[in-house]
Order: sequence, then C-alpha cells, then structure tokens
Amino acid sequence: MVFDSVLKTIAEKNMIETGDKIVVAVSGGPDSVCLLHILHRLSNQMDISLFVAHLNHQIRGLEAHLDSLYVMKLCDSLNIPCFIKSIDVPKYCEDNKVGLEDGARMQRYKMFNEIKAKVGANKVAIGHNKNDQVETVLMRIMRGTGLQGLRGIEYKRNDGIIRPILDLNRKDIEKYCVEHELYPRIDKTNLESIYSRNKIRLELIPYIQKEFNENFIDSAIRMVQNLRSDSDYILNEVDKEYSELARAYEDGVYLFVEKFNTLHNAIKSRLVIRGIRDLVGDVNGIEKKHIDEVLEMSKDDKLNKKINLPRGIFVYRKQGYILLSKSILEDSNIEYEYTIEPGKDVFISELGKTFKSEIVSLENFNSDELKKGLQFLDLGKIKSSIRLRNRRQGDKIRLSGGTKKIKELFIGLKIPRENRDKVPILVDGDSVVAVCDYRMSIDYKIEEKTEKVLMFTLE
Repeated sequence: MVFDSVLKTIAEKNMIETGDKIVVAVSGGPDSVCLLHILHRLSNQMDISLFVAHLNHQIRGLEAHLDSLYVMKLCDSLNIPCFIKSIDVPKYCEDNKVGLEDGARMQRYKMFNEIKAKVGANKVAIGHNKNDQVETVLMRIMRGTGLQGLRGIEYKRNDGIIRPILDLNRKDIEKYCVEHELYPRIDKTNLESIYSRNKIRLELIPYIQKEFNENFIDSAIRMVQNLRSDSDYILNEVDKEYSELARAYEDGVYLFVEKFNTLHNAIKSRLVIRGIRDLVGDVNGIEKKHIDEVLEMSKDDKLNKKINLPRGIFVYRKQGYILLSKSILEDSNIEYEYTIEPGKDVFISELGKTFKSEIVSLENFNSDELKKGLQFLDLGKIKSSIRLRNRRQGDKIRLSGGTKKIKELFIGLKIPRENRDKVPILVDGDSVVAVCDYRMSIDYKIEEKTEKVLMFTLE
C-alpha cells in the first residue's frame, strides 16, 4: 500500500525518470529510512542510481554518532554509497547569527549540493511527509503569508529537489518501517516542545484534532491542494503577461506600464516579484512592503522618481515603464559612427560589441542554416559606403508594410528610451539598411539575381 502510493506520487508528479542519479537525504529517522528503502526497491525497476547523504549536526552528542553508524550499516546492507559529514552547526549558527533550525537546514542543503556535484547526480530526494506539510503551512500562517506560502512544501523544485513520500502520513511511514524491520533511529528532541515546529506537532495539531476535527491533517492537505491549483493558474497568467509587458536588457528589467496598469494587483505584484527574481536570481530579503513600493511607482505622479530596494536594486519610473536595475541610471546620450568594410570586423567601443560580417556567394548561402541574430543583405544593392551608427533625427526604414520612422519602430518594439541610442543602425549613405538585431530594409533584400550576400551580426 505504502509502496504503491509512493509510486503513484512519483508518476503523477513526474519526479523520477529512468537513469536518474539521486542523492537521498537520510537522517536515520523513520521518514528518511522509509524513503531510502522505497527508492532502493524502485531502483531495479527504473535503473536509477542512489547515493546517501547524512549530516551529523553535532547537536546531540553520542546519539548523533549512533545515528551516523546506523545510516552506514543500513547503506552497507543495501549496497548504496554513503557520504557522511560532521559539522559543528551550533558554532556555525553562533558565528553567522542565525537560528539553529535555519542554520542546520542551510548546512544540510549545502552538503546535498556538494555531493550532488561530486557524483554527478541530477536530483536530491528529501523525506518530507504529509504531516510535515501541515506543520509547515501552520508555521507560515502564524508568521503571515500569502498564497505562495499556503502552497506548502512543493513536490519538486527546479533545482532537482524531489519529495516522493509527501503524500504519506507519519503513521503509515512508521508502520512500513516495522513491517520491513528497518528499526530507524528516533531523535528524542522531536518529542520535546523546544522548537516552534515541535510545539505545532506535539501540542497544536493534537489539540485541533481533539477539539475540532480529528481528520484535520487530511482536511488541511485538501486545502493546500486546492490553493496550489489556484496558485498554478495565477502563475500561468503571470507568465503570459510577463512575456508581453516585460523585457530584460543589460541594464535591467523593464515593466511597461500601459499594460501593467490594466491588471489586477494580484498579477501586478507577482510580475514585480518575477522581475526581481530575473534581475538578482531570487527574492530573498524582499518583503511585501518593497513590492508595494514598486507598485506605487506605476502611477503617473511618480514619473522620473527613483527608489532603492534591498539587494542593491534601484527602481526607476520613466515615461512608459518601470526599470528594475542593479545600476545607477545614466541619462547621457551617446553618439558613434563607424565605416564598415564588408567582410572585416569592427569593434564598437561605445557598445562593447563587435560588428562581424562575411561575404558569401548566393549559391553558398542558406538562410535556413543561419544562427539566431544573423542578418543578411544583397551586397550588390549597396550604392555608397556602409556605415554603422546610432539613430539620427528623421531616420526612416522601408519595411514590407511601408516606410516607418525609426522612432516609431523603437516605440513599437518597446525598446526603452535609454537604450535607443545604443541600437546600431547600418546605413548606405543616408538610407537605412538595417536596424541591427531587429529589422532589415526591403530595398536590400536578396533576390534571384543576387550575386553576393553580406551576412552580419553583433557579438
């Protein structure tokens, strides 16, 4: 029953694939021992490789050493490679001014990643269960959380963390260990109300079950599943909107306010979070008040204002957009102009990029095989010297739909005002040949009578 339930979870959540290399976090307690035993049974069916990671936190003295010895013997009996590391976690927490629970978790995950890299594994399996899920949600409620926090513990993460026994309750796990004579270690500190999680596990949940709902665990899990479904829908909508109204450039992430301001706050706040994550990698240290400050910047009366967020993030409100950046914005324009000799490289110092070009015959040219970002033109249609420069007043380009001003083109492409002088324009005399990386003039397109093709790109 337990084994089949875990297989169902693995299949539904697409957690494990044939050939996976998995680091299994094993403390020696019932949850992790049950997890390891089930994955070991599964390893023959799916041809997966297992490696065990065990951390001695040096919190429980002799008991912790006995835990390590138990894990070593268990791995030996299952013929699974075992990595054991001992760290003085209390000292680490004192030196770094973090709580014992947080410090222990940080060191565990650091070890998991080290072993994962060492053995070439692609996943790390953690033994969180259904009871852990409810405890986590209750802790988040007490601290104050939003919909994302009420999703609870995720079945799998993008960094390879998986939780195959998250649908098992603690009683079934303990029963499984008895049936298979695994004799897991019992951490006596889990039976003491000394940490917040322990108090929730030992006092709060039993009280709720006794006084209000004996099936509270299952009821809470149903709530989490419903909220996760709602959250998935909202996040999917956020992804759609982000692809339309956000752009990432070298100087930061742009959120264009015309569309942004038409959206519900639930979407807007998540767009800001997504932008910050794209800028700095995560949202650690970013609180709700910071998100609200960014939302305020979308108002018209905030034009040309700037605010500072944690992590060295600057937020600018400009005409038409909000910019999330790690840089101090410079308003000065740049001007440049270079003569291009077809077939030769030219370094554009103002941009820190190189204009690369190559001349090929039409018979050796195949547009289907060109890499992304490469543009091309009929070299025979060039009437004057080719130059590369930034935009000039009155610049126009001939497109299939008619002539368009470069200024209008930039607006349509949603290129931020501060970036427009950085977009190189290839010209033939006074005629615009190409807006590099964006558009080509139809006056220079390749035809059947073309003899030589000039391919060019910016790198």
